[in-house]
Amino acid sequence: MTHEKENTVVERRYRSRTGWAAGVAEDAGGEEMPGRTAGDNGTLSTLAAAERAILVGADLRSPLARSRDGSVPKDGRAAGATLSAADSLAELEQLAWTAGAEVAGTLTQKLDRPDSATFLGKGKVEELRSLVQEAGADLVIFDEELTPSQQRNLENALRLKIVDRTALILDIFAQRARTREGQLQVELAQLEYLLPRLSQLWVQFSRLGGAAAGGGGGRGGRIATRGPGETQLEVDRRAIRAKIADLKEKIGRISDQRQLYRSRRQREAVPVVALVGYTNAGKSTLLRALSDADVLVEDKLFATLDPTTRRIALPNGQECLLTDTVGFIQRLPTALVAAFRATLEEINFADVLIHVVDVTHPNSREQIQAVRQTLDDLEVDEKPVVTVLNKIDRLSPEARAALPLGEFTNGVAVAAATGEGLDALLQKLQDVVAEAQDRIQLRVRIPYASGELVRLFHERGVVESEQYGPEGTELTGTLPRRFAATFEPFALAARR
Repeated sequence: MTHEKENTVVERRYRSRTGWAAGVAEDAGGEEMPGRTAGDNGTLSTLAAAERAILVGADLRSPLARSRDGSVPKDGRAAGATLSAADSLAELEQLAWTAGAEVAGTLTQKLDRPDSATFLGKGKVEELRSLVQEAGADLVIFDEELTPSQQRNLENALRLKIVDRTALILDIFAQRARTREGQLQVELAQLEYLLPRLSQLWVQFSRLGGAAAGGGGGRGGRIATRGPGETQLEVDRRAIRAKIADLKEKIGRISDQRQLYRSRRQREAVPVVALVGYTNAGKSTLLRALSDADVLVEDKLFATLDPTTRRIALPNGQECLLTDTVGFIQRLPTALVAAFRATLEEINFADVLIHVVDVTHPNSREQIQAVRQTLDDLEVDEKPVVTVLNKIDRLSPEARAALPLGEFTNGVAVAAATGEGLDALLQKLQDVVAEAQDRIQLRVRIPYASGELVRLFHERGVVESEQYGPEGTELTGTLPRRFAATFEPFALAARR
């Protein structure tokens, strides 16, 4: 069987049996768990329409309860979280609604650390079971990333589908992906999420070659078929790894194409401005207001997923490219960040970032922090930024007057939906772009031990020539003036 056919069989099996998101509930009848469907675009959807969901949140009091990198969460928050446990659960409700679920109830528990088997304590699991029965719920959504064994044990105990925060966000992305690039990246993230969960999905699996009629084992097999064989789990794991490799190759080719477009833009010296911000902050509305772009504008989390680029004119007549990127959220799943690396490269190569903030949101400060953390993870936090405090049309005159614009880098107050403040934004953007384009000509020799500086020169500058000598890489080109101090120790010659 070819890899392509084998991959199709594996995906169909997991779509029909359990979907990609969770483990198998070992019910006596062996029935498939409802609500998992295959999307038309090749991605998988975990939620069926109008499923009734119970939301579960946890306030973890131990400083190491969720931290994976040694950082110390504060006030019961997860490592990487910016919202309190209560606010995070409220955000989970928005995510559930966006995915198409109806919230039938919520449950929270304060924990020193998660239970290794079921995340919640035994008594809380019983309370959750009663709440599920009373509400007539179809699924339970956890505001955490569960381990495969926790997910399976909870499904066995509650006899219904369990979805964790990561699976829910992946489901929304699967629904929203429209372009081929977006679909490939979502499918990659889904399979990366599925791979470590395969062993839990196959609680009972058959063996190829040595399988008995009723299951695994060598006894009862047909003549000349007894033997250790190969587990179905191993076959599926190999097939999914092959599919992951294929998806990465396809996404890599897309990234190469994007690099060609970026090189052309660099030669044309057209500045690139990237819109970043928390999901539902109004980035797409701002793109439409500035460029008349025909993009989807909807009051939902992750309403737009695929990047859109349009040309806009600054007050002095200079043109620049404005790119809308995927919205951020606290604890953005690492599988998504890795899978969407090709899309997020647009942020890496932008000259200026416009950070759009929903100033009316009660957690706007925490959302700003979450965006900054993500930009830091992407290693683009040093870029020039214009901070747009959006949706001021929803504020009272007193609240508008009290906006602390001075606290934000190049802060501008706008109402993208009505056009208010856009002239001031364009003027501010023009000033920041001019500063970012203040470039110097450099000729440097970078030691081979400092290869990261060669990469920085390529990413932030325009390389006119590159040669390899016995002492290092010699580069000639232009760079923004703000990088002059970084390359000064390696300069061979420099001129204005």
